[in-house]
Amino acid sequence: SFLALRGPGTKSPVLIAAIFISGIGGTFQFGFHISVLTSPSPFIKELVNTTCLQRYSISLEQWEVTLIWSFIVSIFCIGGLLGTLCAGRLSSAYGRKRCLLLNNLFAIGGAGMMLLSKMAMSFEMIMVGRFLYGINAGVSLSIHTMYLVECAPKRLRGIVGVSVSTFLSMGKFSGQLLGISELLGTEDRWPWLLGFSGATALLQLITLPFLPESPKYLLLDRGDRQGCEKAIRRLWGNRDHSAEVEELLVEHASTKGVRSHTVLDLILDQDVRWQFLTILVAFTTLQFSGINAVYLYSFDVFRTAGIPTHQLRHVALGTGLCEVSTSLVCVMVIESTGKKLMLYRGYLCMAVTLGLLTLTLYLQIQVSWMPYCSMLLIFIFIFLFSSGPAGVTVSLPGDIFNQSFKSAAYTIGCTLNWLGLFLLGLLFPVIVENMDYFCFLIFFVFCFLSGMFVWYNVPETKNRTVMEITAEFQRMHPNSGSSGEGRSRPPEPSHIKACTTTKF
Repeated sequence: SFLALRGPGTKSPVLIAAIFISGIGGTFQFGFHISVLTSPSPFIKELVNTTCLQRYSISLEQWEVTLIWSFIVSIFCIGGLLGTLCAGRLSSAYGRKRCLLLNNLFAIGGAGMMLLSKMAMSFEMIMVGRFLYGINAGVSLSIHTMYLVECAPKRLRGIVGVSVSTFLSMGKFSGQLLGISELLGTEDRWPWLLGFSGATALLQLITLPFLPESPKYLLLDRGDRQGCEKAIRRLWGNRDHSAEVEELLVEHASTKGVRSHTVLDLILDQDVRWQFLTILVAFTTLQFSGINAVYLYSFDVFRTAGIPTHQLRHVALGTGLCEVSTSLVCVMVIESTGKKLMLYRGYLCMAVTLGLLTLTLYLQIQVSWMPYCSMLLIFIFIFLFSSGPAGVTVSLPGDIFNQSFKSAAYTIGCTLNWLGLFLLGLLFPVIVENMDYFCFLIFFVFCFLSGMFVWYNVPETKNRTVMEITAEFQRMHPNSGSSGEGRSRPPEPSHIKACTTTKF
């Protein structure tokens, strides 16, 4: 999947290293903590009950244990939201690389809490650890994406951006794999399972100092042209990069003297209204696409198909492996396909799949072979999600916003992601209890409407600079910039004007 990074005329070993080093301590952590609590949940609930019994001589009722468990799960989202809200401002002030480095301290601190929790007989330490992990994941989700997209040359931006979601999928799969009873999912070893993130954070803390800072940050935020050119040579090799540097200088001229915009500035600015709506729709639907519902119902579908209960967790690893392998395939095809096509095609096909899945679940009692159709549809849905929205959405703010709006755009996108995850965890059990498998029809509406929105309102980003994409947004929505608030936009260079007539 990284052949494009080592192709003719391109030798990018440092860029490849940047992908792996930033990924293992970046979105890998987010994915890992989404899936890792499934396996040790009985042991943690037992620790909660035992702690209260020994400390207060109180035996908790089942609903009380469930309430504490729900808080342990959801506090990760609270930490993630806090990390996201801080990430944009910190990355603009101190740089992408330095923020990623210091962010590892939260993960290492969280790992220490997890490792000592059982020994100290304290479920409160697990809560604190989950909160610290959430801050780490919130910061890394924004800054890992920002750092990598800014380190990549224009023609490889899509491939590098998709690697962000690939590491997220690898984190999910690793949480599932390490959680099986043959590895760390046992009563004795579960603290090591929850503390595993400390090892990946330590690995990034040791290796990240050897990588350069983001070239875009050096030029556009610090005004350090010499440092930018040095970072580009290290990341992209020693060939001639004058064209890419010239494009960065054009963007630098357009934002010169313009401060980094706040979230409120972005929301109110009419000139980037459609870019804002694109982020709003894409990140909201990422959580409300139905992927979590599909994973939840996969156990029931597999059980109905005749798979023994004690083997369900091993079979469920197939769904995680499907997501990882599809993300790797997405890396190979994104530059030839384009992000717009992958987004709207993915969402529309997901909507069709959800409709069919609802039908097969409804008929599985009447028709004996229908559960096998449901199994097939589950894997098709995961394939469509991983090869489309999951692979494209996370890096989208870096493609469609210029440097002055970028931090605010990532803050909005990742905040929507965390709020969606929190609301889904809060409302989804109630929805399932009342609607059962008909809950997929709600997600069908989200996927269908998002697919149509992208199809008609978002330009293609493939092989285009931010300024070219901005010009294309203006061409598609000529009335959006009527407010005159886009003070940072200079007259369009001739090569950008020419691109506005390009068909996509």
